[in-house]
Amino acid sequence: MNKIFDVVKKYNIKNDFFLPYGFDKGKINFEAVNSLNHIEDGKLVLVTAINPTKAGEGKTTVSIGLADGLNAIGAKTMLALREPSMGPVFGIKGGATGGGLSSIEPELDINLHFTGDFHAITSAHNLLSALIDAHIFYGNELGFDKVLWTRTLDVNDRSLRKVQTDLREDSFVITAASEIMAVLALANDLDDLKLRLNKILIGLTIDNKPIFVSDLGVSGALMLILKDAFNPNVVLTKEGNPALVHLGPFANIAHGCNSIIATKLALKMADYVVTEAGFGADLGMEKFLDLKLPELKKDVSLVVLVTTLHSLKSHGGAENYFEPNLEALINGIPHLEKHIENIQNYNLDFVIAINKHTNDVNDEINYLLNWAKEKNFKIEVSDGFNSGSRGTKDLAELVVKTINNHKIREINRPYDLNDTPKDKIYKIATKIYGASDVKFTKKALEQLEIYNNLIKDLPVCIAKTPSSFSDDSKLLGRPKNFVITIKEIKPSLGSNFFVAITKGINIMPGLNKHSRAYDF
Repeated sequence: MNKIFDVVKKYNIKNDFFLPYGFDKGKINFEAVNSLNHIEDGKLVLVTAINPTKAGEGKTTVSIGLADGLNAIGAKTMLALREPSMGPVFGIKGGATGGGLSSIEPELDINLHFTGDFHAITSAHNLLSALIDAHIFYGNELGFDKVLWTRTLDVNDRSLRKVQTDLREDSFVITAASEIMAVLALANDLDDLKLRLNKILIGLTIDNKPIFVSDLGVSGALMLILKDAFNPNVVLTKEGNPALVHLGPFANIAHGCNSIIATKLALKMADYVVTEAGFGADLGMEKFLDLKLPELKKDVSLVVLVTTLHSLKSHGGAENYFEPNLEALINGIPHLEKHIENIQNYNLDFVIAINKHTNDVNDEINYLLNWAKEKNFKIEVSDGFNSGSRGTKDLAELVVKTINNHKIREINRPYDLNDTPKDKIYKIATKIYGASDVKFTKKALEQLEIYNNLIKDLPVCIAKTPSSFSDDSKLLGRPKNFVITIKEIKPSLGSNFFVAITKGINIMPGLNKHSRAYDF
């Protein structure tokens, strides 16, 4: 605890704002942001990646390694990362604390219960569910005909996708997909949090009139449960550098970013802030730029695009990506190129980071380096896993040099807020994913009509598989002539966006046959 406290003090946080949680982690009171208003914001570095494969991309490992590398070269840097969901830890995805020498600690606590933020969100979500049912049980004065609010649990459990209670048919979502998670992550202060909670759509009357949390009058109770979870968590990397790790909406079914309040705090504490967006640039980066950034009101100074030889070979058709396979690597490069095009279309500058694996061969690394240099793309190898900051100093120096030589430009967005909801979905699908068309199910079309007045001015959050540009997880590489199918529309009014769910997406994951739970 003393080590964390000493580090935090060097980053402008006074004693009164540090809240210890045991000896190896703590929280920082969110009001510390206001005490640092006189300090100029640092530079914001966004780490993203290509579409994930079983090979792993190591986005968090690179983020941690880059922050350690920046601090090693004298650039005062903070990390701003998401909290992992416990459900996937026992599924197949694993944790989210980095790897090797580029890790944050205590790894086990962070990947499981941490400081209780996820439990608080789960409790607040389920209290709201219980209050809705109690209201209906005692006469249904608000006239619920359809309840839109589900229940939640931070465990992968496919049996809870549909449940039957005494009152109604219901379902569960995983906690990372709870709208309360998104609301908490996007709120700027407690007043904003209460406003957003009150805006949550919880049901419809028989004539499709919306019913909100404000109609039920229970936002005060939800705030009481969430008050401590609103404070960002602080831990250290293995090299002793600070990281704010706060909240964790999934990027395939939510907006995939850590909290606004933690990012704002980090920007006041350091000259450089390294943050990440979930999954690939087609999902996480798009949502960071189109959903979080307008709320954050801060420009991105640079994008770091993470790739590995293994994942490129996997996208290039290799079944065994551990073995040398230059042909598969070459075949996988068009996938990388599409992500680069997306970053360029947003009018952002970027560098490519090759996350080095122990068994990478020099011939393949050199091929990718030469390919990038021929295209005038800035690229560097990152070896934080094996070497810590010694293996990321070159990447850190490239990041600083690129930012210093680059003038921030206005972002080009794939759609305008005054576009129709259908047009917003179509433009992301065609411009970001590369789809040829979008198909809407009958249910989705009916929902677009019902919710039109509520969502017409809002941005869209598309829930899609992270494994492919398409909505088919088996279509790797850079697929062509595919159609995206939208099966459902859900307003997320407290988050100030609406969700378009593609085919094959479940917001309560299931366990695999050989769950990682058997490995412990």
